Amino acid sequence: MTRAARNDKQTGPPETVLVVDDSRAQRRLLGSYLTRWGYQVVEAGSGEEALTHCTDAGPDMVISDWMMPGMGGLELCRRFRQMRSDRYGYFIMLTSNSDKDAVARGLDVGADDFLTKPVNAPELRARIQAGQRILTMERELTGKNRLISATLAEMQVLYDAIDRDLVEARKLQQSLVKDRFIRFGGADVSLLLQPAGHVGGDLVGAFAVNDHEIGVYSIDVSGHGIASALMIARLATCFSGNSPKQNMALCRDGNGGLQMRPPAEVVKALNTLILNEIETEHYLTILLARCSLATGQVTMTQAGHPHPAVQRSDGSIDFVGEGGLPVGLLGEADFTEFELQLEPGDRLFLGSDGITECENPAGQMLEDTGLRRLLRHSHNLSGNRFFETLLWDLTEFCGDTDFSDDISAVLLEYHGQG
Repeated sequence: MTRAARNDKQTGPPETVLVVDDSRAQRRLLGSYLTRWGYQVVEAGSGEEALTHCTDAGPDMVISDWMMPGMGGLELCRRFRQMRSDRYGYFIMLTSNSDKDAVARGLDVGADDFLTKPVNAPELRARIQAGQRILTMERELTGKNRLISATLAEMQVLYDAIDRDLVEARKLQQSLVKDRFIRFGGADVSLLLQPAGHVGGDLVGAFAVNDHEIGVYSIDVSGHGIASALMIARLATCFSGNSPKQNMALCRDGNGGLQMRPPAEVVKALNTLILNEIETEHYLTILLARCSLATGQVTMTQAGHPHPAVQRSDGSIDFVGEGGLPVGLLGEADFTEFELQLEPGDRLFLGSDGITECENPAGQMLEDTGLRRLLRHSHNLSGNRFFETLLWDLTEFCGDTDFSDDISAVLLEYHGQG
């Protein structure tokens, strides 16, 4: 083999070329060219014999005469393409027929190229090399596809493992709100928590301060993924009703009994905690309220959270609050309080922005106006039935059961103490 011939060949084993022609002389002529250029040659005197070779060890290329006794080149090409193979075979048809319809028929059954007889050696070599370039690209693509498939399979294994962990994480997060309905003597508190994904960045809750006072809160951490969920898990300990010592909203009075610190003071301490100790880029909004079971007086701090709604016993609704800055953005942020009075039969609704910012198919948000409509619709419902209807109405509004943001809310229904 000449040096030029070696330079034309790719590294690795030589390509196998199956030469099919009923003329032995023609086979030998083509074979001599191909062998000289560094290809491995296999000969077949008929289409039937060629198919046997293709079954035993598929060639990289086939050069077949069009006209042969028995099975012609056209049928051979059709049968060759029907064979199952994990790699592509390049098929060149030899013909003395230059009719365009004949060429079209050859292309239809799967031929890649044509050579006119008698074969010109330089043209044959050029067509062979063109076919080899295509085979090289096809093999490179196949190799990359195999690598991608293997990588995707590995990623699927990792995804399945993460998915299983997230399912367990969802259970753990839901356990943070174990009791969805709590009766505190003069008031009932119902809780709704529905993450948009496996885990979310919302938290709602209520805790008893003493026999005549309770605290309720609604928190929404920016985002609703794993990082937000981890922050929620940290915050849950800050307002735990089961661990008064860890609840930052509680303190001891002069007689050693528990009392609730002013909500604005608690939120300011929470702001300092997030900025100085938790060290996160996330921030949060919160509504924190202290409610007297004896008098119905509520003292509340609103820090960036949607406005709470007060629904009176006659069904009328007022949105209250002053907005305020989110928690965890500015160290010098001030948080204020406001008060409202609940009468027996009144109720207080604290909802996350996943409710008010819920969009319908036209891209319109529910906002306070839409929430007012939903609260009126469920005026005669309480507890879990109220939240079931609320979720149903939200689904009707947005046209989908998969909400784009976490949905959470607190419903405090005040009955008064007799």
